[in-house]
Amino acid sequence: MTIIKKTNGMEHEQRQLKKNIALVEDDPEIAELIILNLEKNGYFVTAFANGNSFLEFLETMLPELVILDLMLPDIDGLEICKIMRRQSSCAGVPIIIVSAKCDELDKVLGFELGADDYLTKPFSMKELIARVKALLRRNSPAGRDNGRIEISGVLVLDLIKHEVILQGRKIELTFTEFKILELLAVKKGCVFSREKILHHLSGGQGKDVIDRTIDVHIRHLREKLGADAQFIRNIRGVGYKLEEY
Repeated sequence: MTIIKKTNGMEHEQRQLKKNIALVEDDPEIAELIILNLEKNGYFVTAFANGNSFLEFLETMLPELVILDLMLPDIDGLEICKIMRRQSSCAGVPIIIVSAKCDELDKVLGFELGADDYLTKPFSMKELIARVKALLRRNSPAGRDNGRIEISGVLVLDLIKHEVILQGRKIELTFTEFKILELLAVKKGCVFSREKILHHLSGGQGKDVIDRTIDVHIRHLREKLGADAQFIRNIRGVGYKLEEY
């Protein structure tokens, strides 16, 4: 069931200026607390108490970020992750998983299926807001060849449209995959440790995640690059870099 708020014309106009965050959480107390804190920080929230209503919403609207509980009454949150990542329209929408499941394997599985971040319950609202801001933050494309980075004439990153074109065709990356590729492409030839990549993704907020997270995202990125995966090199014991060939 969607949590609906009635708005007058002025409120609707103000809403259009705010970033729209979708919250999928079946615990009404947790949902209310998250909504309150997000709205205090200037976001507009559309909340859902089950997965089916959220998936229906995706057919007509696209949020700029999703906060997703895993244990929902109808659909497992991981299944929602898979569905979103299979659909080109929302493949790049950032997903933050919030769950009581705290085992390392649960976190790795969440990242495997396309999540960009993972918070275990209970968590502080300040930490959630910091992670939301970090994921929504976009690096300024100014001074980077009109927001475009070209690699070897076959790979193009459009930092304004947030798109990647490979061999003349658009490839769908998650938000996190794009940010990793952008970091490596902006400083071609430079080696970045997993710690530095994590710092870049978190906006310096210091997220409590494991190094294997980066390996998961890099593997997915290489799979999507296909025959051109050789752009991204693993420097054993050091980290990753992007090289032209």
